[in-house]
Amino acid sequence: MWVPAIRSSSYRNVFKNIQFIRLKSISSVAQLSPYLSDSSSDEQIANTHMKNNELINNTVEVNSYWVTEMLNSLREEPNDALSFFRQLKESGFKHDIQTYMGIIRIFCYWGMNMKLDSLFLEVINAGKEGLGFEVSDLFEQLVEGLNAEGPNSLVRALDALVKAYASLRMFDESIDVLFQTKRCSFGLSVLSCNYLMNQLVECGKVDMAVAVYKQFKMISVTPNVYTYGIVIKALCRKGDLEEAVGVFEEMEKAGETPNEFTYSTYIEGLCSYGRSDLAYDVLQAWKGVNVPLDGYAYTAVIRGFVNEKKLQEAEIVLLDMEEQGMVPDAFCYGAVVNGYCNTRNMSKALAFHDKMEAKGIKSNCVIVSSILQCLCKNGKASDAVDQFSRFKNKGIFLDEVVYNGVIDALCKLGRFEEAEKLLDEMKGKRMTPDIVHYTTLINGYCLHGRILDAMGLFDEMKEKGLKPDVITYNVLAGGFSRNGLLKETLHLLDHMKGQSLTPTTVTHNMIIEGLCIGGYAEEAEIFINSLENKSAENYSALVNGYCELGNTKGAFGLFVRLSKQGVLIKRKSRLKLLSNLCLEGEYEKALKLFEIVLALGDDTCKIMYSKLIASLCSAGDMKSARWVFDNMIWRGLAPDVVIYTVMLNGYCRSNSLQEALNLFDDMKKRGISPDVITYTVMLDGHSKNIKRDRLSSGTRRNVGERKDTGLSIGEKMAPSVFLSEMNEAELTADVICYTVLIDSRCKSDNIDDAIRLFTEMIDKGLEPDSVTYTALICGYCKQGHVEKAKDLVNKMWRKGIQPDSHTISALHHGIIKAKKLHLRHHNNSAKNERRW
Repeated sequence: MWVPAIRSSSYRNVFKNIQFIRLKSISSVAQLSPYLSDSSSDEQIANTHMKNNELINNTVEVNSYWVTEMLNSLREEPNDALSFFRQLKESGFKHDIQTYMGIIRIFCYWGMNMKLDSLFLEVINAGKEGLGFEVSDLFEQLVEGLNAEGPNSLVRALDALVKAYASLRMFDESIDVLFQTKRCSFGLSVLSCNYLMNQLVECGKVDMAVAVYKQFKMISVTPNVYTYGIVIKALCRKGDLEEAVGVFEEMEKAGETPNEFTYSTYIEGLCSYGRSDLAYDVLQAWKGVNVPLDGYAYTAVIRGFVNEKKLQEAEIVLLDMEEQGMVPDAFCYGAVVNGYCNTRNMSKALAFHDKMEAKGIKSNCVIVSSILQCLCKNGKASDAVDQFSRFKNKGIFLDEVVYNGVIDALCKLGRFEEAEKLLDEMKGKRMTPDIVHYTTLINGYCLHGRILDAMGLFDEMKEKGLKPDVITYNVLAGGFSRNGLLKETLHLLDHMKGQSLTPTTVTHNMIIEGLCIGGYAEEAEIFINSLENKSAENYSALVNGYCELGNTKGAFGLFVRLSKQGVLIKRKSRLKLLSNLCLEGEYEKALKLFEIVLALGDDTCKIMYSKLIASLCSAGDMKSARWVFDNMIWRGLAPDVVIYTVMLNGYCRSNSLQEALNLFDDMKKRGISPDVITYTVMLDGHSKNIKRDRLSSGTRRNVGERKDTGLSIGEKMAPSVFLSEMNEAELTADVICYTVLIDSRCKSDNIDDAIRLFTEMIDKGLEPDSVTYTALICGYCKQGHVEKAKDLVNKMWRKGIQPDSHTISALHHGIIKAKKLHLRHHNNSAKNERRW
């Protein structure tokens, strides 16, 4: 028969000419080519392969059975079997369950797990339409194969199926396969179970991951150390910290010893739950009892603190890591640099980056990209270009993302020739500029009103085979509209539709805002009225456009009209309108906006509350500010330390010190700890109240007012009280706090104490600023120590601190006062001499 002939022939000779096989899906293999018959020999086959024309005419009609047998014959040559399988598919043959089972058996036999993973991903993605059979049918064949051939043959395939479903986030299907397999008395490897659980955790389905773990234990799957680690991570992310600790006890009972992965996972879990402080405490405690910990645990804590914006703490952990003999890598330093970039503290980001390089740790494109983006966001596009050149000269590999960042910076500066040169430079470095780079450059041209250049680049992009996407069209539409080209904008939308791209709400919004920013508000209204389906987002864009144009009155009028129709614009637009109203001093309208939002049943966000409270406090309208503050609490939104501090500052500025004290006590009762700024505000309130207290006490002496047996407000707000609380809370005074204290001492004629505080802050490494110097200069002048005041001004110059108008004015008044006192003293002396 023909099968032995196939087995005895050289597969490579057969496969070499597979391209000549005419494939037909038939049920019979009776008409196979003579070179596959029983009488064929290796020599005959070899001779036959030399005659291509003859082979073309002698085609083989194949079916599933023949392909399966071919695969069985190639069991010892898995790579050739895979090539055969693939080429058949490419030639038009439609594989069925049997042929897939044939290649799966080969992969399982050789332990080709990655190939299995890839194959099952292909099968699941193709589905019944692409395959002609359900994945569940393939699963049944696998189970039958396991029953017939034994558990060791195809378990790898079931593991791969579980992993494939999990990687595609088809978790229900993955879990179903897992437990069906168990019901058939076949145990999958713990590795596939771990993979499923970890995917669930990473996708935020922590409850499902924990439930699956509990089911594992019920069906006698034996967890390993990594299983426990994944469960710990899931429980930490849920916030079940005590239950996570209980997993360690489970491990101990099961005879599993936690390793670096388990400990690091627990620490990472605490950080992901926002408890990096506790994670660091645990890390230090474990370190003290010689628990095995690697650099990953420290990196997790550093990243945790960065995510919580506690960058000083992140630096402390980094230093601790170095002291433990570990070498922080670019990922550790990069996390801190990125943290400072996200808070837009560019000086600290660059200083920390320089520190990293000074330690011999080479930077990378991810860190560089973060720095350049931060510089651009801070309006320092020129610095971004300079830094790019510096990094490039250092030989740091810069990828496409970095190049896009510097192209954006150059566009902001209007340096388009240099930006286009960078595109050529990328090509020279075997980097292909993509649609993102072209869109960035097009956006730059649009922002500078160079529409023709933008269109030229748009055409060039298409010539190079790059198909513009919705974002590219949005950018062009925004550019056209900012230049009042409404007709051209509408033509562009039609062209966009012709390319099978649908304009989105973002597209319409960019046109609306662009027209407004360009000063074409009427055209913007015409456009929005032409839209068939207008949304709240479209009206929000119109409000934004009015605000950008400076037409806050028009924006507010539109908001009111819409609210009467029950339409509430987007929160971001409300905040923009509120900010504009507050900046223009339209506090009544700002309050009306706030009331309308509340009346329409929207729980306004914390930012809106804080913005309105801050504006009202700044305007001195503490009654309205307090109403908004109380409303915030009534709605279940807890004011934070910033909002409390703003309110306290407002009360202190309006001399409502009793209200400030009451609010300060309320703050502490609610468990909100005052920070250095809060205490500074209270100390400043005391300082500004000193003169008023003196005038009041003088009045009481003159009119013989009755004695008050209770503590005065001044005594309750005494600096010593606040300083004592700061010490208990381990809060360290900063430059501003010291300045307020010095100013307070000077106003109360306690110049010696002021000098002591000035010296103390310098000893602590704090550098006095011009305001600090001015406060002490005023104190000297008040006491008549003009020469000392002059010495202090000279010291400022030597320190490179330029005295401002307040400093010069204080010194000037001090000198005049001293001259008047000297003249008065001289006149009095002359009078006394004449009397004698």
